[in-house]
Amino acid sequence: MKLLLLLLPVLLLLSLRAPAQQTELKALLAQRNVPGLQLVHTKGSRVTTYNLGRLRQDSAAAVTAETVFQAASLGKVVLAYLALRLHDQGRLDLDRPLLSYAPYPRVQDASRAARVTARMVLTHRTGLPNWADNPLGPTWATSPLSFRFAPDSCWNYSGEGFVWLQKTLEQLTGEPLETLAQREVFGPLKMRRSSFRWQAGFAGNAACGHDKAGLPTEVRRFAEPYAAYSLLTTAPDYNRFLQALRTGRGLKQTTARLLTSSANEANRCGRPTGPADPFVDWAVGLGLATTSAGPALWHWGDNDDFQGFFLVLPGRRESLLFFTNSANGLQLTNDLLHLFIGPGEYRTQQWLAE
Repeated sequence: MKLLLLLLPVLLLLSLRAPAQQTELKALLAQRNVPGLQLVHTKGSRVTTYNLGRLRQDSAAAVTAETVFQAASLGKVVLAYLALRLHDQGRLDLDRPLLSYAPYPRVQDASRAARVTARMVLTHRTGLPNWADNPLGPTWATSPLSFRFAPDSCWNYSGEGFVWLQKTLEQLTGEPLETLAQREVFGPLKMRRSSFRWQAGFAGNAACGHDKAGLPTEVRRFAEPYAAYSLLTTAPDYNRFLQALRTGRGLKQTTARLLTSSANEANRCGRPTGPADPFVDWAVGLGLATTSAGPALWHWGDNDDFQGFFLVLPGRRESLLFFTNSANGLQLTNDLLHLFIGPGEYRTQQWLAE
């Protein structure tokens, strides 16, 4: 009884704070013209989930915890974890050239291509462009792929690199990405509403994307799985994956450290010579940020009409993840970090804006 009396003020504060945050979230969505949001805030053992807004701006159907969103580039982090799992199994050497495992006909410069490794892909140091062509277009899958910079010379964000790595993993294992992901990631982590391709079970509760004006866009039902952009998932599912990243679950201890250790200073290619951003580095598969709340792991996703973001603070056992069905979604990032984690400097959006 005495313990209950001591806990009552804390419980009352939490019960008051949750509706207040929900009210602030609704105001932010209206202010930024974002139709729908899934958000998960984890702190220690406490997990708080918010599902707000609509699947489609002109529909009454509400976003729920089961609503499937496009995770966009957050799928790259899943591929990185999958690659590290295969590395631990002795099936993938991070520093062996990818072409020694399998050919990749799209690559044009043989001498440069022969140097590219999985580690270069996962740390965005292949020298390849983000995309050689529109990845949703009919000619992209066979379009020629040329290097913009010398491999391992500088940091250049590349979806093409992740596609090449995906195709290599598929050939060396003899299994398609979806099969590998279900066995190595989605199954063990109980991510039952997650897939790199469209599933019939998503049809009843899938978010529709929106452009910057708030107008609904064409619903994409990805038939071909691409880790660089086609992940379909929910925030509760993806949060289970984030907690595995934070704790290193499913990886050897030395391998898990690759997710939290700087691999390079993320010096962008083509920029004038000068000091690196002192607050952002890149690890194997995701970004690192020095924030006022402590060292953080982070990444963003942007398919134009779907945008999302996560930030993990391992030292505080805290994380924030959100998905939106809007081209304005990333405008919420700093406001959401301040609302849930607290006032301070988080550095990520400043770095993305450079």
